[in-house]
Amino acid sequence: MYDLIVIGAGPGGYEAAAHAGQAGRKTALIEREYLGGACLNVGCIPTKAFLRSARLYAECRNGAAFGFEAASARLDMEAVVQRKNKVVATLIRGVESLLKRSRVDVIRGHATLLSRQSVQVGAETYQAKNILIATGSRPAAPPIPGLDGPAVVDSSGVLALTKLPSKVAILGGGYVGLEFAGFFASAGADATVIEMLPGIAAGSDPDVSSRLQQALKKSGISFRTSHRVTAIDGRVVHCEDDGGARTTVEADLIVNALGRTPVVDGFGLEAVGVDFDRKGIRTSEQGKTSVPGIWACGDVTGRRMLAHAATREGIVAVNNMNGRRDRLRYEAIPSVIYTHPEAASVGRTEDELKAAGVEYVKSVVPMAISGRYLVENEGAGGIVKVLAGARYREILGVHALGDMSSEFIVAAAQMIEWEMCVEDVAKVVFPHPTVSEALKQAVVELLPK
Repeated sequence: MYDLIVIGAGPGGYEAAAHAGQAGRKTALIEREYLGGACLNVGCIPTKAFLRSARLYAECRNGAAFGFEAASARLDMEAVVQRKNKVVATLIRGVESLLKRSRVDVIRGHATLLSRQSVQVGAETYQAKNILIATGSRPAAPPIPGLDGPAVVDSSGVLALTKLPSKVAILGGGYVGLEFAGFFASAGADATVIEMLPGIAAGSDPDVSSRLQQALKKSGISFRTSHRVTAIDGRVVHCEDDGGARTTVEADLIVNALGRTPVVDGFGLEAVGVDFDRKGIRTSEQGKTSVPGIWACGDVTGRRMLAHAATREGIVAVNNMNGRRDRLRYEAIPSVIYTHPEAASVGRTEDELKAAGVEYVKSVVPMAISGRYLVENEGAGGIVKVLAGARYREILGVHALGDMSSEFIVAAAQMIEWEMCVEDVAKVVFPHPTVSEALKQAVVELLPK
């Protein structure tokens, strides 16, 4: 009998399995498709490889501001895909090595829950004291006529392209849609984002989302917000705005970026009595489900569909099942939109604080106060916004717009995780010159006068 069986080898599953194995627990990891999950194979990593290539191409075309010209630059999509595949393959080998060092048994095949302590894979049945479900998510497929048409692709389809389309329609203005829009625009395609809500990047601080949309418009991306997709006819997207007016968008390629949905079907959750619905498996802050001994982490819970959140959730679950009390503070999980400019945030937004009746103070400083930012970003704007409690000045939220913000948002996450106040942060020395100095300045501006 195993101490732990993990179902699903994405960031939540394989990291949890390795964590348990390193702690001396007999662990098995069941995966039916590929190690690393969607994030490594068809999500986070390959997308960033595409964005890096497109960004370099755009910089070459606009190099005059930095003192060089490369007018003959061209983007070779086949080479971009080859590099992406090479990066992914390297990281998969890293996952395999981690699991081997952690003495985790990797079992290939489709898992089916038979009971709270048994899992079937093919003709074999495996027993475990604990089972961790980490089956992830899949692209959402709302009932839009024509969404399954030949011109429509999801993230996996985009990442397999070997030829750049001239016109692209992207359904959805969340982080997936915006990152793909950024890629196509940087690569020279005509990109249009169609979003049902009035603004993009739902859930982001409004100061950041509105400025991000302005910046992306300047880069050549078109937006149709407050537009609902009603049908797709071949290469034509039919939309309807809030007033009922109907319009169309023609494109060579249509990208379904309408979000993701937890994978909760097809492996026996009903049979063992786990509480779930289409939004995901319900879990506690420790990762417990409604059935003792069965745990869940990652996208399948529907809580925070982020790879790093899944990893932490899996480790928290393993710690608790082994008697080590642990919990995840969801308000301290950072998120990043890897557009150009980047948007990074952690903690609560201003709208959330107002809705909760929390008294707060705020500061907003331009990224341009950082000398490093000016050097790296010719003509770019950007801000850092810090929200703190009105009485104790504890850090409640940090929201940034500007490239390289993804690299310092972890400092803000630590401030929230450790419940740091403005006075605490003011004592921390930030290196110079770095973009992170904009964060420091935004914090110290909230020191009591």
